[in-house]
Amino acid sequence: MSEALLNLEAPLRLGAFVGILALMALWELASPQRRHEIPRLIRWSNNLAMVAIDTLVVRLVFPVLAVGLASLGMQNGWGLSHLFDWPYWLIAVIAFVLLDLAIYLQHVLFHAVPALWRLHRMHHADLEFDVTTGVRFHPLEILLSMLIKFAVIVAIGAPPEAVLLFEVVLSATSLFNHGNIRLPAPVDRVLRWFIVTPDMHRVHHSVIPEETNSNYGFNLPWWDRLLGTYRAAPKGGQRGMTIGLERFRTRRDLWLDKLLLQPFRGDRD
Repeated sequence: MSEALLNLEAPLRLGAFVGILALMALWELASPQRRHEIPRLIRWSNNLAMVAIDTLVVRLVFPVLAVGLASLGMQNGWGLSHLFDWPYWLIAVIAFVLLDLAIYLQHVLFHAVPALWRLHRMHHADLEFDVTTGVRFHPLEILLSMLIKFAVIVAIGAPPEAVLLFEVVLSATSLFNHGNIRLPAPVDRVLRWFIVTPDMHRVHHSVIPEETNSNYGFNLPWWDRLLGTYRAAPKGGQRGMTIGLERFRTRRDLWLDKLLLQPFRGDRD
């Protein structure tokens, strides 16, 4: 089963990514929540180029990825899950939930620690909020995130099936909750009890620091509510709020070279 999963991982993840990216792009055209002020060509070309760089860097640095590591752990009896005689499906569900909690806590950490924020702020410096914002992360942040995820997978003893499902779902929900789409208010109100919605996550991309430091969830919305970081709506409203950071507000800051150098830029750069 593990070997089959390893063979399935790359095409499944790529197919889900491309399909959901295309679907969200069409949805944004059909029913946008906010007007675009910056040409999509500028933002999309640079944001998607960052995805290509991130993917290449990860492949070059890590000889094995998350599902492969989980398979090794399963073969060698690594992790806490091997201490309990529980049904396999239950261990998989618990692993999925714990992985999501770890991503939430990591996100909080990347906001709280100044050195980590310098890596993460590139994601927040996008001047608009749409599906490509959900894939705009600095390669150094991606590498560090992978190391944290690997540590959690090994510590939990996560089944490879749970890890593969988590990887696909996390990628899909990141594209979804960064979408510039309009959901009817009643639908959004119900949906955000089960998944992070675009209106919920958009608050996190507000220029107001109190709003930036809220709604950290990417997938499951419960952690924000349970741990006191939930904010229902931005002060300026979904269409009136300002996206981004006080710094890095020129269109030149949206280009790939500026994005790659951003963690190393000082306050006067």
